[in-house]
This record gives sequence, structure tokens and C-alpha cells, in this order.
Amino acid sequence: MIRSLALSLVLSGGAMAQDKYVVALDGTFAPHAMPTMDGGVEGFNVDLANTIGERLGTEMEIVATQFSGILPGLQAGTYDFVVAPTTITEERAANYLFSEGYLNTDFQFVVKADADDISDLEGFKGKVIAVNKGSVYDSWARGLTDEIGWTVESYGTATDAVQAVLSGRADATVAGNTVMAWAAKQTPGVKLSYLYSTGLVWGMPFRKGDEELRAKVEAVIECMKLDGTMAELHKKWFGIDPAEGSAAVTPRAGWGEPGFDGYVEDDHTPGCE
Repeated sequence: MIRSLALSLVLSGGAMAQDKYVVALDGTFAPHAMPTMDGGVEGFNVDLANTIGERLGTEMEIVATQFSGILPGLQAGTYDFVVAPTTITEERAANYLFSEGYLNTDFQFVVKADADDISDLEGFKGKVIAVNKGSVYDSWARGLTDEIGWTVESYGTATDAVQAVLSGRADATVAGNTVMAWAAKQTPGVKLSYLYSTGLVWGMPFRKGDEELRAKVEAVIECMKLDGTMAELHKKWFGIDPAEGSAAVTPRAGWGEPGFDGYVEDDHTPGCE
């Protein structure tokens, strides 16, 4: 596979000699990372990190910690890069170097299994929508109350919101697409409904100046998209195949996420070594 000179230098240079990377994630964000009975962590992003380590021939020391401390820890040099799902935004891209996106981060509705199919937001007019109190989904849904004509009710946890749908106290609940896919997979009696696209993606943050390390990791991510590994992990943890054209199966040109600070356009062809 044709590679640019820059990438060839990355893969053959001194960075390749590193024996271990210390990476961080939030160990309580199911199904991306969650505690196991033996004190470890498992989930989509755990598998993703370990696969990257295997393909780079290096050990991955995965640190599970609170998300609020992860990006400051990266900046301080505690972690080599971050494997927690991190939305790429203009503000974050101004301070951190991001890989290309590997998952879309959208808003997913869940309804009872026997409910009618809904294909747009207007289909929820007159419905009761359960949300996790204080979440971004709470504020988003409340901001659309007048426009859509739904009623929003807040619950202490996302699990409580799903239970409200099961019990008939709410017609639907909405949260992140991967979390809701996991909830639907684990909860008989509910199903996925309308998916609201935000246009945002999750990427892996690196420190500014770590372009070589980003290219090494991103080359593996691109390969995982092309050889079906990312889709397999998607199906394993979320219970559904990734959508055609989504970030999980679509490599980006260049390095990083196009349209954001830190993106580097080059002539490398995404592929597998």
C-alpha cells in the first residue's frame, strides 16, 4: 500500500520503539468502558485500545478514571493519549490534537418494542420524553418543547428513563446513540427509534506536537475501518451494524478530522500494512 514519506518515517522511526503507552478512559461509561467482576474494565473502547496496542506491537496500560480529569492528565503528560470517547469540537481542537473520528455521536430515541415507527422529530408531538436529569439531552429536549410540542420529564439516571418507557410513564427516552443501543440490546421490551444526527464525531485526543504518535494510531484506526474490525466491535457492543458512511467505517483523508484545527492534509492512502 502506498504511503507518504511522512508516514513511512513515523512507522520506522524512534516512536515505534516505545514498549508501552499509558492511555485513559472513563471506566463507568457503558458500553464503552465498564467494571468487570475481577476489577478490570471491558467495553468497546477497551477493545479498541487493546487492538491498537496489538497492531502496534506495544503494551497498552489502560487507566480507568473520571472523565473530568482525563484531558488535564493528558496535557500534564500523565497519559500518552486518550481512548475515552471524546467529542471533537472547535474548542477542544484548539487545545488538543485529534485523530480522525471513529464513531458518530448522535441522539438516539428508544421506545417500547410495540410502538409505531417514528422517522422525524415531529413524530414525537404530544409524546412524553424521559431524559436523564441535567444531561445535555435534558437541556436539548427542553429547548425544543415549544417547537415539537412534546413533554419532557427528567429522571435521576438514564436507566430510570428507560424504565419509564417500559412502564408506560413515558413514550420515549433519548440519550447518546451508543448508550441507547446498548440499553436496547440489554432491555427486552424496548427498541431503537429515531436517530437525530448532530454531525459530531468522537476522536482520540493527543497532545499538540504529537503528530507522529497520532499518525501511528490513526493508521491503525483507518485499517480497522477498512478490514471490518471496527464494524465487528460496533456489532458486539452496540448490537447493531454501523450505518453506511458513518465514521466507524469511513476513513478520512489526511490526518485528523477535516475541518478542525490540527488537521493535516497529505497524500497517504488509508489502508492496512
